[in-house]
Amino acid sequence: MGWPHLLAQPQFPLSETLRPVRAEPPCTTMCIIFFKFDPRPVSKNAYRLILAANRDEFYSRPSKLADFWGNNNEILSVGPSSSCILPRGPHISVPRRRAHPCSLGHSICPLPTGELVTHFLTTDVDSLSYLKKVSVEGHLYNGFNLIAADLSTAKGDVICYYGNRGEPDPIVLTPGTYGLSNALLETPWRKLCFGKQLFLEAVERSQALPKDVLIADLLDVLNNEEAQLPDPAIEDQGREYVQPILSKYSAVCVRCPGYGTRTNTIILVDADGHVTFTERSMLDKDPSHWETSTHEFTLQS
Repeated sequence: MGWPHLLAQPQFPLSETLRPVRAEPPCTTMCIIFFKFDPRPVSKNAYRLILAANRDEFYSRPSKLADFWGNNNEILSVGPSSSCILPRGPHISVPRRRAHPCSLGHSICPLPTGELVTHFLTTDVDSLSYLKKVSVEGHLYNGFNLIAADLSTAKGDVICYYGNRGEPDPIVLTPGTYGLSNALLETPWRKLCFGKQLFLEAVERSQALPKDVLIADLLDVLNNEEAQLPDPAIEDQGREYVQPILSKYSAVCVRCPGYGTRTNTIILVDADGHVTFTERSMLDKDPSHWETSTHEFTLQS
């Protein structure tokens, strides 16, 4: 089959997903993701991909720890449409939660964005071609972002991006460092800029650090609860929903009563295509009770 793929389906602009009912956290997520990619790192100690992501949602929402599924148990998945990897087949995936299907208030519900992830994982098509196809039908969905990649040790890595509330066509990203929250790629929210700087500092130390220390540093970045205020952009996105708990939403790690960061995901891909997938997940709806697990494998390409 084709090359290994990575796919991220992160956040959704709150202004397009909230319904004015009560001043409580919205049905969509306030997730955040940082990643750096270097298709051909010079040093054997360098990483082709370093990715750190948070999934935020209601603590009461049913969720599962990372597990394998698919015809041959080839897809590693974190929660219902959160972070996924297909280690032994053609795809490596990091999708994000989709918005509530009726959240735009249309008379006919938009198509579920979660299907975009499933279709990509189960087809043999390169990432740019897939995103071009998705962009043709992008107006049929709630707001979403897709980051898709072909990871090939032999040919080099290609990472593409498409957001259906931004430019009409997907783009191929140049090697570098990126951040994404509840807006388009690299939208400079204060929390995103702050978290990206912390992420960059950890990345700059990565070649000198043992892998377990790097992972610990990245988890510290994802669990930073420092409010980044003032930030009019966040206020404009949520208005009456976000305002009562703005100081919580404006942090990389969201921690509100009954709602907030529930999963940290770290993905490292080294120069030889060895993948280390680390998940830290909240247990029993208790912000003080967490479990960390790690899966390791080598990409086939």
